[in-house]
Amino acid sequence: MAHLRESTDKALKLLRTLPRVQIGNLRPNPNSKQNDKRGRAQHGGDKHGAGNKGSGQRQNFMRLGYETGNQPFYLRFPYEPYYKGHHMRREYPPISMLQLQVLIDTNRIDISQPIDIATLCNSGLMSLKPAELQYGFQLTDDGLDNFKAKINIEVQHASEAVIAAVERNGGVIRTAYYDPRSLHILSNPKKWFEKGLPIPQRMLPPQDAVEYYTDAKNRGYLANPEEISKERLVLAQKYGYELPRIEDDANYKMLTAAKDARQLFHGLEPGWLINLVDKTIVKLKAT
Repeated sequence: MAHLRESTDKALKLLRTLPRVQIGNLRPNPNSKQNDKRGRAQHGGDKHGAGNKGSGQRQNFMRLGYETGNQPFYLRFPYEPYYKGHHMRREYPPISMLQLQVLIDTNRIDISQPIDIATLCNSGLMSLKPAELQYGFQLTDDGLDNFKAKINIEVQHASEAVIAAVERNGGVIRTAYYDPRSLHILSNPKKWFEKGLPIPQRMLPPQDAVEYYTDAKNRGYLANPEEISKERLVLAQKYGYELPRIEDDANYKMLTAAKDARQLFHGLEPGWLINLVDKTIVKLKAT
């Protein structure tokens, strides 16, 4: 017991003589830290990834594709003509027939009226970005076996199977071209009407799109109506279904409603001014 008391007294006496623990006298344990530097050669490891001289230490990064003097990738390999002008090609975001049927079943779309770009965008589930070269919608054949609606729809691209699925139910499908300004208006009609500007005319398709929209097989809006009637019968015989007579349908007026080649909205002519506040339409004065 006496030995323990003596040891305690020695420890307390030693603590009285030691300096106080402060930030200035704190030291790490010996050999607990290693120096990562490799001396004065090979940069010394003190640049922290900022390079040595010039643009490397000033964060003036090299341009995309530059390979520090080597011949770049896009010059080492041969040119592929397929990608020529790919950044200027028109895009058509897809809408499947299954999606269209769901929009109809959930009352997002009223099939008692013709369906076009404005109808699809106003559903709140479809959007169009003309600034990204999106020139409308294409109707795809996903879910065409379950499509049962009778509609009058206008899209920008549709395959033969999709056209047959719509016409088999007694509906009408049409493919039409819209220029970027018209697409911008149709994607948000309310915003355009609030500007207080008259409805402009739709532009005609460019040279590389004329052939598609004048072909009756594609149900182009510039095709001959008589040729379209013949192609409807040919397609019905090809796919083995009986073509319904639209003339005997109760919704004949709605099914045959079509826009003019320069028209943007159903029932609204170019040059008319829509006032949403007063709910009035200012029409052009007849000359």
